[in-house]
Amino acid sequence: MPELTRRRALGAAAALTAAAGAQAVTATAVSAVPRVSPAPGLSAAEHHHGGPAAFDEVYRGRRIEGRPMSGGGHHHGAGYAVFIDGVELHVMQNADSSWISVVSHYDPVPTPRAAARAAVVELQGAPLVPFDAN
Repeated sequence: MPELTRRRALGAAAALTAAAGAQAVTATAVSAVPRVSPAPGLSAAEHHHGGPAAFDEVYRGRRIEGRPMSGGGHHHGAGYAVFIDGVELHVMQNADSSWISVVSHYDPVPTPRAAARAAVVELQGAPLVPFDAN
């Protein structure tokens, strides 16, 4: 059996350190992957991969609607239109898949339905004025 030298001991220690470091980096990278968890109160239909589901409801006394659009309307909403009392609410999907509207521009939300609800809260009963994007 070969004699244990300082060179072999340091080589073995370096190999073990490198293996442990690689394992730690892999574990950190895996844990850093964002986990998408559904927002509370949202239906399973709003979490499918084909885009947001259509909705039509009364929220705080205002009728809010959302549906996929093909052509027409505003183009920043990734082909999706939202209406409050029949007036289009300009919505836009961000690169991180969150949504914003012209009413609550600095408060991103997970779905167009949440954007419509946030706009209703922010409007405090005031009518939504049509937005001219041109």
